[in-house]
Amino acid sequence: MIDHAHDLESVRGATERLLTAAATMDNAAVTKSSRLPGWSRGHVLAHLSRNADALVNVLRGQPMYASAAARDADIERDAPRPLDVQLADLRASSARFDEAGAAPADWSRTVELRNGVTDSASRVPFRRWAEVELHHVDLGIGYELEDLPEEFTRREIDFLTDRFRGHPDVPALVVEEEDGRRIPTGGDGDPVLVVTGRQADLLGWLAGRRDGSALTVHGGTLPSLPPL
Repeated sequence: MIDHAHDLESVRGATERLLTAAATMDNAAVTKSSRLPGWSRGHVLAHLSRNADALVNVLRGQPMYASAAARDADIERDAPRPLDVQLADLRASSARFDEAGAAPADWSRTVELRNGVTDSASRVPFRRWAEVELHHVDLGIGYELEDLPEEFTRREIDFLTDRFRGHPDVPALVVEEEDGRRIPTGGDGDPVLVVTGRQADLLGWLAGRRDGSALTVHGGTLPSLPPL
């Protein structure tokens, strides 16, 4: 059962970690490339701010973004801002998300995200938690997948394997964590591949943050995963 209040608290902690780490940068560092192709660190920070506001829209039953083009334009507009402006915006937008999450609501209701994707409102705080944690790693300022909270890593692996389950472009396979936990994912049929490794490396591969070279594959070769 999803505990949205617990996840909202986790978002607050993850946001404070990111803000504290990002505050050690300077304006020049914000303009440097992030680990996401084509994005500077300023793009990552701008995206996090606008995503917080977009998820407020979701919780209020409004469209997540006005359009895909508007989403992209807002990120491009905000990416060049100096560090102090970026951090002030991220703190303010995160507070707006926190406030929306604290409002009385039916957390069992279905909400709509981007591209017609629907989910339970109770999952929205975890989705925000994932945005903050993974994009903190994407900044490339010393926070790595190995530094992620164990609970988050485990749950994000569950989330991503569920997302790829039944996907026609992913062969049926089993993800096996270092503690022996096995999770089926991929297309229909009996799994022929078993992909094993450390949780951080498995998450990196599933989330498109690592190439999977640190993983061991039994029964064939490591498949390329479609973009998230």
